[in-house]
Amino acid sequence: MTINGCRLTICGMAELLQQLEQQAQALGFNMVGVVTAVPSPNLNAYLQWINAEMHGQMGYLARPDRLARRQDLNVILPGVQTIICVGLEYSTMPLPPAIANDPSRGRISNYAWGVDYHDVMTPRLEELAAWLKTQQPKSGVATKVYVDTGAILERDHAAAAGLGFTGKNTMLIAPKRGSFFFLGEILTTLEIRDWRTRPELVEGLETELISNLQSPISPMPSCGTCRRCLDACPTNAFPQPYVLDARRCISYLTIELKGWIPRELRPFMGNWVYGCDICQVVCPFNRFARKTDEVAFYPEDKWDSAAPPLLDLLSLNEAEFAERFAQSPIKRIKRTRLVRNACVAAGNWGSETAVPALVNLLSDPEPIIRGHAVWALQQIGGDEAELALEDLRKVEGDTAVLQELAFMQEKE
Repeated sequence: MTINGCRLTICGMAELLQQLEQQAQALGFNMVGVVTAVPSPNLNAYLQWINAEMHGQMGYLARPDRLARRQDLNVILPGVQTIICVGLEYSTMPLPPAIANDPSRGRISNYAWGVDYHDVMTPRLEELAAWLKTQQPKSGVATKVYVDTGAILERDHAAAAGLGFTGKNTMLIAPKRGSFFFLGEILTTLEIRDWRTRPELVEGLETELISNLQSPISPMPSCGTCRRCLDACPTNAFPQPYVLDARRCISYLTIELKGWIPRELRPFMGNWVYGCDICQVVCPFNRFARKTDEVAFYPEDKWDSAAPPLLDLLSLNEAEFAERFAQSPIKRIKRTRLVRNACVAAGNWGSETAVPALVNLLSDPEPIIRGHAVWALQQIGGDEAELALEDLRKVEGDTAVLQELAFMQEKE
């Protein structure tokens, strides 16, 4: 009876898991897996990373309440048993070399070319969670949905669920899909176990039963001796394999950092104005990346959404920014940070074509924009730029902007 009881439990879970996979796929998700809701085995490494202050100004990552949730998932959802992890591919199309290598354009990370992925994934995860509750209507199943917003180490949980392995660039890599996919999770009090990632569940059961279930998940590969991502990073953001120093990462500098971009890193940021894809583009596994079927993730006006002209970004006012990026994840960094980033990119472009737009920004109400416009004009040089900077020195009252004005003079 015990064996038969186990058989029913395993078969029942296998059937539920199969239905879950089918439901997730029907909602558009490309990957789905389940894992027991326990803290990540890499939690101590994460805490060491926090203690080393490699999270930079992302103070929310170190908040005691969020650390408590990572250490005990029951703080998030009492009685949690399972984490359902899903993946949704977002790779659209490669930029033509003429566009990708044009320094007069601002580069935007592929994931932000279209509609905000939170707006695409969250309703679908909520629908999947609602379906899950109908499978055990009398048991009071509880759920909690996250799309990279929760205090959990989602890449670790997704790896444990069989979606991929952690690369040296800290990205989750699916061997046959690469790393261009979003993650989402459902935490639930419903117990779901997958024998493919928990083979001990079926240990001792007869072969006929196991053969009726889906095939085991193949062992995950690894990065091996490859270090392309580490060597390609222009700001040396990886102090060692599997460790990212966010303070040097272009994605952090252009998105998460609210203040002044360190001068010593600006020349290495190229023309990236929102995010960075370098450590993914060079990854050999991304030769398997598939084009997403999600129309929402494709750029609305093709190349100008994926790599907008810097002059367009430098001239954006608040209303134009709000209208242009209303449905984009770029809206979260607001105009100030985007124009700041465009100033750095313009300085790296080095063309006098950008000087008039940068001169206009010297009267912007935001000191951070004025200061980065100063840096860009100093990089470009020329009579028009020098005259504008000299005029600004006479009227500027912000200490940080004055420091930018003085920095190049000190070097000279």
